Amino acid sequence: MNVLIGCEFSGIVRDAFIKRGHNAWSCDVLPSEKNGNHLQCDVRELDMTKWDLFIVHPPCTHLASSGARWFKNKQKEQAEALDFIRWLLAVPVPRICLENPIGVISTVIGKPDQIIQPWMFGHPETKATCLWLKNLPLLRPTNIVEGRYGRVWREPPSPDRWKNRSRTYEGIAEAMAEQWGRLWKL
Repeated sequence: MNVLIGCEFSGIVRDAFIKRGHNAWSCDVLPSEKNGNHLQCDVRELDMTKWDLFIVHPPCTHLASSGARWFKNKQKEQAEALDFIRWLLAVPVPRICLENPIGVISTVIGKPDQIIQPWMFGHPETKATCLWLKNLPLLRPTNIVEGRYGRVWREPPSPDRWKNRSRTYEGIAEAMAEQWGRLWKL
C-alpha cells in the first residue's frame, strides 16, 4: 500500500508502516529526524492521486483549545489553518486520517470520529487526540495501561517544546500500521 504521512518530521508513523512492508513516506516542510523515505516540502505540492492511505498531522498552533485565549488575536491565522484542514480532508485519497488535539476543528468542520489517548496504546500518559476518519475503522486499543499523567502538558518551555509535544506516540503509530495496514490486503 502507498502511504503518505503528512506533516510528519519524526518518521514515527512512516516507519511503523515501512516495518510492515508498505511503501510509506513522510512529508513535512522540515527535514526528517530519522533517515528514510521523506519528502521535504509542503504536502500541497504533491500529486495526491498516487496514495492509498493519507495520515496527516496538521499544525495545531491556531486550532487547539489549549491556545484558545489567543484566538481573538489570530483570526486570520485560524481561518488559514481551517482552510488547510478542509483541503486535507478533500484530497482524492481513498482512506484518510486527520489527527489533531481537541479544538476548533470540531466546532467549525465537524466532530471527530474518535478520540484516543496514549494510555490506550501502551503509554502511561494522557493526551486527548482527535481522529477524523474517511473509509477507516476506529482504532482499537492495543495495550491499556495505568499510571496516567500529562507529560505533554507538563513539557517545560524550550525552543523544541512544540516538537516534543507534537510527536506521535509509537504505540499509536504501531496500532495504525497494524490495523489500517491490513485493509490493503482485503
